[in-house]
Amino acid sequence: MRSRSRIELKVKYQNHHMQIKLSSIDEYIGNAPAEVQELLKNIRATIHKAAPEAEEAISYGMPAFSIGGKPLVYFAAFKNHIGFYATPSGHTAFEKELSKYKQGKGSVQFPLDKPMPLSLITKIVKFRLKEVKEKLKAKKK
Repeated sequence: MRSRSRIELKVKYQNHHMQIKLSSIDEYIGNAPAEVQELLKNIRATIHKAAPEAEEAISYGMPAFSIGGKPLVYFAAFKNHIGFYATPSGHTAFEKELSKYKQGKGSVQFPLDKPMPLSLITKIVKFRLKEVKEKLKAKKK
């Protein structure tokens, strides 16, 4: 069975199993369980510090960051972990550092009961920022 987001479960419970559509990262974090809200705020701030020009949105039901309309990274809160999505390239480039975490193609799970690797998130975001900017620059030529 597919793991469901803690936020989705909370929202469904509060709305009698009716799914609501979140329209901003503030709203996403505000609907998160209190015990993970600060963590989500820290991840968001880490992404913004690494990529100040990143645009925020909700995409695929989770916080998303992009540059020039191109995806940079996403994250989501789950029952036991934070899912972090930097597309396959962001994960491949940091394969060694991410090897201690559970992974899927283009995703990694950071357990809630362990310190959040904010410095690693910073490195991944900076890598993706450079990669996306290079693709946008090549596209303009």
